[in-house]
Amino acid sequence: MRAFVAVVEEGGLSAAARRLHISQPALSHTVSGLEREFGVQLLVRSSTGVRPTDAGLTLLAEARGVLARHESAVAAMAAHTASGGGVLRIGIPLELPTELLSRALAKLREAFPATRVQALHLSTADQLTALRNGTLELGLLRERPTGQDLDAMLVVEERLGALLATDLAARLGEPGGIRLDALAGLDWIGFPRSGSPAWYDALTATLRSHGIDIGGDPPEGQRLIAEVKLAAVGTGQAFTLAPPHWSQPLPDTVTWSPLIGHPLVRRTWAVWHASSHRRDLGHLVAALEQRPTP
Repeated sequence: MRAFVAVVEEGGLSAAARRLHISQPALSHTVSGLEREFGVQLLVRSSTGVRPTDAGLTLLAEARGVLARHESAVAAMAAHTASGGGVLRIGIPLELPTELLSRALAKLREAFPATRVQALHLSTADQLTALRNGTLELGLLRERPTGQDLDAMLVVEERLGALLATDLAARLGEPGGIRLDALAGLDWIGFPRSGSPAWYDALTATLRSHGIDIGGDPPEGQRLIAEVKLAAVGTGQAFTLAPPHWSQPLPDTVTWSPLIGHPLVRRTWAVWHASSHRRDLGHLVAALEQRPTP
């Protein structure tokens, strides 16, 4: 049911699979199994995504209720198992290097097999709110938080490159990559400032210093997912930024190029509440050692 809700909310299997950190074929198999179990069609699939049928809308409402009751029960029981064996809720940003968390979670499973991990895709701002109101145990944020209530540790640095239309990348490219100021005149496909204000300000300051017009703030609620990036840069009129080991396959019409001099480095911090005494959380934090810059 959690998988079905994710598919409906994301409007497609690919985005839902990334949100749930599972493969798209596995997710498709799960949804098909639900349709076989209930004996009705739950989703209408098309080239633009999926939408729920009338039966699917009924299941969506019921599934959300079931999941809410389940999470309430898990949270209540977690108070009795603070040293391990409860639920550990982790905030995940878009484009997190998959091996970073998978390696740490493998170590957590060895030491605390009874701990259940729940991963949630949230912006930096939403993760900060959830950490402070107690609905998240660990966040992976794109900016270091201020204040004494939260502890933070840098866990990964990524030298961002540019995604461009392939023919445009060939014209702008030099030995070693593309200069950031060569992108002036193109539209930057970015994310709303409200999602991560400090990272947004640092990033856009660097872009402006290289002559790039930022344009207007993207609409609130817009998630800069792979499909948005690829569709925008494929026109040849825009560029966007991405890490070197991007998990999304690139079509022949789009190319990733490094930026000469590495002017843009994206940092991710593991953040947790300073007052937490959970042993399983401490073990996971210790496993999230900083990775060298690629």
